[in-house]
Amino acid sequence: MIANDHTPPNGTVRDWLDDRAGTIGDRDAYLFFDGEPALTWSELQGRARQLAGHLTALGLEKGASVAILQPNGREAVECLYGALYGGFRATVINLVAGDEAIGYALDHCEARIALVGDAQLELFERVRPKDMSRFSVACTSESATLHPLGPEDDALLMYTSGTTGRPKGVVHSHASLLAGGWTPTVAHKLTPKDRGLCVLPIYHINGLCVTVLSALVSGGSLAVSEKFSASKFWDQCETAKVTWFSVVPTIISHLLHSDITPSSETRAGLRFGRSASSPLSPDVQTAFETRFEVPIVETMGLTETAAQILSNPLPPGVRKIGSPGKAYGNEACILSSDLKPLPPNTKGEIAVRGPNVMREYLKNPEATRETFTSDGWLRTGDLGHVDEDGYFFVTGRLKELIIKGGENIAPREIDEALYSHPDVVEAAAFARPCETYGERVEAAVKLRDGSELSTEQLVNICVEKLGKFKSPDAIYVLEDLPKGPSGKIQRIKLIEMV
Repeated sequence: MIANDHTPPNGTVRDWLDDRAGTIGDRDAYLFFDGEPALTWSELQGRARQLAGHLTALGLEKGASVAILQPNGREAVECLYGALYGGFRATVINLVAGDEAIGYALDHCEARIALVGDAQLELFERVRPKDMSRFSVACTSESATLHPLGPEDDALLMYTSGTTGRPKGVVHSHASLLAGGWTPTVAHKLTPKDRGLCVLPIYHINGLCVTVLSALVSGGSLAVSEKFSASKFWDQCETAKVTWFSVVPTIISHLLHSDITPSSETRAGLRFGRSASSPLSPDVQTAFETRFEVPIVETMGLTETAAQILSNPLPPGVRKIGSPGKAYGNEACILSSDLKPLPPNTKGEIAVRGPNVMREYLKNPEATRETFTSDGWLRTGDLGHVDEDGYFFVTGRLKELIIKGGENIAPREIDEALYSHPDVVEAAAFARPCETYGERVEAAVKLRDGSELSTEQLVNICVEKLGKFKSPDAIYVLEDLPKGPSGKIQRIKLIEMV
């Protein structure tokens, strides 16, 4: 199969899995910490082909949605590849989205069949549409011939978090899905010798493309954890002999505030860690690298772009702290309010186009039209600028800006001021309606155990760094801040919580 630094992967996921089975079939592809045996490429191909045959025998048409309700583990990997191998639209369901959002996704995707884990059966029965059933091997035969498959055929359907409305169904082709595994492979120089650690849910685009699909494209391997655990993380790195990991800023902060330190051998084996899904505080990144001696590569991605669009280079390349980096495998630019590309150091909306960009929002042509410009740029909704060296800087989200007295305030500014204190584990600023200014600034934090830091001290830190106008009128200390499946803090839920 063809893919290099300048050429995205050709063919389909089926083609790539067949090739891996034929060339490195006896090598471990995916390993697990829950006692399940590892999957070699040949074993995975066999399991995927078997499941694809069963699904085809049920009479499912090519491109039909197949819902997948599975937590991280061997069965989830087999179900994902089985649906993709058969030419179906793997519809991975966010298991922590809540009954209403899960029920909506299951109904909207129009799947007849669902691949459901035993622990998710009660959830499935509670929210499933009446014409959807759980897959059972007993009801099928394997005699059906698989559908012919091409790069532009539908491969993945994944629903956005829906924080500003109904979740949207993002449709990726085999070509764009493979490109989603290719962009981190190129940016991070992944090779068959690399083994990643996946602690993020693979029903989220980061876990699915950056870790699961990059192993397929690079020919490396992946150790899959059921979920992140600060107490187990470094032991998992050591046990599986991983060379890199993909996490989110909240995980980096929790590891930093843990009293567990990895061995020198574990640190030496790690080439890098990568951070994505939300901006990483420069203070947290610097403190993490100083303590653990593991470089963190900040990146940026979207569900609509099969994850990564930007990345900092690996050391010894220049990593600009506070920037998610440069474009790898796709183009990126800054757009003005009238959707024209802007010069360096000019604020606007970050946009992207390339082989990893989605096909459409399922059954939502209006949202699809609004997301793409006439010349093919996908609008990310993120605000920022690009410098003369091509590094992008994110200042906030269009829909998250706090507008106080007519002045735009990016929540990230307040977040970073709060993170500058070492006792702050999690922080998020948000807007509260205000009769005087329209909106006022508030924030919530999680502090390390035993901290005696007061909210008054936190406000003073913000005033010192940002001035009184931008500083929070109130700060709330919570046990945990609400997060989505990727670990991204959900600001929209904070108003209700506090």
